[in-house]
Amino acid sequence: MYRVLYRKWRPQTFDDVSGQEHITTTLKNEVIAGRLNHAYLFTGSRGTGKTTCAKILAKAVNCLDIHNGNPCGECEICRGIDDGSILDVVEMDAASNRNIDDIRQIIDEVQFKPAKCKYRVYIIDEVHMLTTQAFNALLKTLEEPPEHVIFILATTEVHKLPQTILSRCQKFEFHRIPPRVIADRLLFVAQQEDVKLSDSAAMLIASVADGALRDGLSLLDRCIAISSDIDDEVVRNAAGLARKTYLYELAACVINKNTAKSLEIIDRLYGESKDMARLCDELIAHFRALMLIKSVRNPRDILVMSEDEFEEAQTQSDYLSLADIVYYMDVLSRAYQRMGKGTGDRTELEMAMVKLASSELDGTTEALTQRIGALENAVKKGITVNYAPVSESVEENPRMSESESAPAQEIEVELADTMPVIESEHESAPKQNIAETEFIQEHEKPKAPVAKPTPAPVSKPAKTPANLDEIYKNAKPFPEWVDVVSNMKPISRAIAAAFSGSAAYVSGNYLLIDTSNEMAFELLKNGTRREEIRKIILETTGRVYKLGPYKRAEEKKKETDPLDVLKNGLEGTGIKITEE
Repeated sequence: MYRVLYRKWRPQTFDDVSGQEHITTTLKNEVIAGRLNHAYLFTGSRGTGKTTCAKILAKAVNCLDIHNGNPCGECEICRGIDDGSILDVVEMDAASNRNIDDIRQIIDEVQFKPAKCKYRVYIIDEVHMLTTQAFNALLKTLEEPPEHVIFILATTEVHKLPQTILSRCQKFEFHRIPPRVIADRLLFVAQQEDVKLSDSAAMLIASVADGALRDGLSLLDRCIAISSDIDDEVVRNAAGLARKTYLYELAACVINKNTAKSLEIIDRLYGESKDMARLCDELIAHFRALMLIKSVRNPRDILVMSEDEFEEAQTQSDYLSLADIVYYMDVLSRAYQRMGKGTGDRTELEMAMVKLASSELDGTTEALTQRIGALENAVKKGITVNYAPVSESVEENPRMSESESAPAQEIEVELADTMPVIESEHESAPKQNIAETEFIQEHEKPKAPVAKPTPAPVSKPAKTPANLDEIYKNAKPFPEWVDVVSNMKPISRAIAAAFSGSAAYVSGNYLLIDTSNEMAFELLKNGTRREEIRKIILETTGRVYKLGPYKRAEEKKKETDPLDVLKNGLEGTGIKITEE
């Protein structure tokens, strides 16, 4: 009969136990010295080795041939305990034997000496499930048991045990097993089972196991059922996980406020039978990783991911503040808690993604706090802000026709990519780059008057300069730019780094940025990033500007006449020069 891996490869000695050296070393020393306690309490999360260590200890205290504190596994006592033929070692599940009558049976049995072993050992698993009456009945026996009896209690919820029980036991706390330790054990088991398991797949299984080696072996069992050549894709299919690429794409959609794409990704994953609750949990874990990157000095030591994934996570964290990340996690956590309670899991996740893209749809205190966070910075600086958000169009700017004048084309080349795109509030007007169109039409040759929609006023702009040369000619230093760059750092380290060392000039309604960093201009071309930069400027100055690059005035090369050079060279030689 086939035995599952976690039973087949259950450790038989203390040395085989993974990740619990602080416990196994102590137990081995007690066995060697003969300083055995009458009652042990093993606590910790599931799958960390509590019951396994209890069985090894039961064999070690009765083994006929101990090897450095470990049971030999070969004597009749060890073999009898393994196959269950020796009745002196009793394993009881308190979840199904929790009443006072079950405990009274144990109390009656402990009065008799063991039949074959040196000690009668009682292993009570999930001991916190016992009733209050059962605990009271066990109390006296647990305090003063016969010399030939050892109790080993195991539980995952130690806080539910009475203090009277805790004070009478030697307590051992089992830790979650580190991912690297779990992965090494999985690689060993896979090798013994003649299965090919990649290191990255082993680490992925370890990450899903969440510190429980038993869970990791169970997942490896499912992977083997799919393929004997196990890679990351096999693990994701077996565990029902979304690929990391989807997680990064969804996070990018949240960062860029791209609701449509995020819903398309969720629809695709749903069509692939991905569990929506698990996907939501994975998203929470992903934003947790971003939170640790921004909060912990050495996050690489905590996060279980490949180097490429870690670099990409670092990049995403640069575009977010810590407050944003915590808000995202809170929205997703509330959606996760509501899943399975009426509304479909997919609907809950879709609602959460929409809220993350549009915080005004979320009426919670956290959402309101996020929305007024920008205004708080402005209030602290004493700036009165009348903020009207400038919406961005996802459509590309329309190309100008060849009939347009040269100055207009030059202006488009120089500033069009960084001008804000303002959508008209009139429903009858088509969406277009109104600011750019007006600016171009103002500089082209007179044509027949064309009715154009009036954009919604954002602020009271100064009159636009007559042409591109006048924009640069009238540009004056913008002293508040230093404060603007400083305010970028809490929002995004990447944006602040791109504009570090830059200067700015103001010309009418335009803010011209002078920098040699090409990344800064790439950010200005990105609609989402340009809006963020404009918002920071608004919070600092109280005004909305159109953004563009600053072009330094090039010094004109002094034209030199060759004849003048010849004349200067002949001076002092005595040669007479006659000019006609």
